[in-house]
Amino acid sequence: MKYLLDTHVFLWYLQGDANLSIKAKNIIDAKENLYFSIVSLWEIAIKINIGKLQIYRPIEDLSKELQYVNIQILPLINKDIELYSALTLQLNHRDPFDRMLIVQAMNHSLTLISRDVKFDNYSIQRLWD
Repeated sequence: MKYLLDTHVFLWYLQGDANLSIKAKNIIDAKENLYFSIVSLWEIAIKINIGKLQIYRPIEDLSKELQYVNIQILPLINKDIELYSALTLQLNHRDPFDRMLIVQAMNHSLTLISRDVKFDNYSIQRLWD
């Protein structure tokens, strides 16, 4: 199985946050078949810039952390954009970053690791507990 980490999952993993489920932590600790969307890196940068997020390290260090945990950056491709365009007709999840994760999970057959139950309204697999 291949996994796409939601933004909060990777940040909680880095911080050793107790909110991270044991199952999610174990999958990340295995360091196999892990992906992190370029969209999530963009989301982190935006939230830091507007004062909604503090990561207590230079943002440049995130790339090193991703490499250390053997997490591959998932780029955006044209098919993701096409799927996103079709997804906008559904209003189950309004967050544009999360909707992009949904289409990347669909397009690349990835299981999304996230605590967010709103993802369950879409035809993707979500893993948490």
